[in-house]
Amino acid sequence: MRRVWILFLCVFFLAPPLLGGDKVDERLESSSSVLREILNVPDNIPQDLLNKAECVIVIPSVKKFALGFGASYGRGAMVCRGGRDFAGSWGPPSMVALEGGSFGLQLGGQATDFVLLVMNPKGAQSLLSSKVKLGADASVAAGPKGRTTSAATDAWMRAEILSYSRSRGLFAGISLEGSTLRPDNGANQDLYHRKLSARQIVLEREVAVPPAGEQLGSLLQAASPRNQSG
Repeated sequence: MRRVWILFLCVFFLAPPLLGGDKVDERLESSSSVLREILNVPDNIPQDLLNKAECVIVIPSVKKFALGFGASYGRGAMVCRGGRDFAGSWGPPSMVALEGGSFGLQLGGQATDFVLLVMNPKGAQSLLSSKVKLGADASVAAGPKGRTTSAATDAWMRAEILSYSRSRGLFAGISLEGSTLRPDNGANQDLYHRKLSARQIVLEREVAVPPAGEQLGSLLQAASPRNQSG
């Protein structure tokens, strides 16, 4: 038992630097590819939910390890609509990190792509401030699929964040309750070449969209040009 815990702790603390060797530009490119492919799936994210989202988070290739206990880690980008009321165009990306542990049998290391919709200003403000535990600090639910699926369902309307996953070609809603999301300040510094908080990037718009983030913003702007949550 002691050996299992030692292995678990080693993976949990060593995974971030090992998996974080990718360049931030490459991470944004991967996020754009994931979002483009998911938006082109026939049975994808419902349009009315995307139109009501304040922010979209894309985390490509989240890694999960098998050591009796499961641990996962991934890094991606959060893009929000502009303005304090999130009514403007999609803006510059703020980099984020997803971390989580789950008990139970895992079938070995595998990569899963995640897309999260932040459905109200409260959820967005929480994610811009500090580390957020999903299900505790911010409510989260598995998102529904299908372009014509109605958003007028209590479970989905109450959730601050709706989450989706894609693994081995299968796209579905998934609950990420118990995982944590936090701003990836180091990656933001690499991207913008100076220290900036997620709030400065997303709300205060102290920087323009960098070339590496233009594709991700353009995809969202084309897919959902106006916020219809009002």
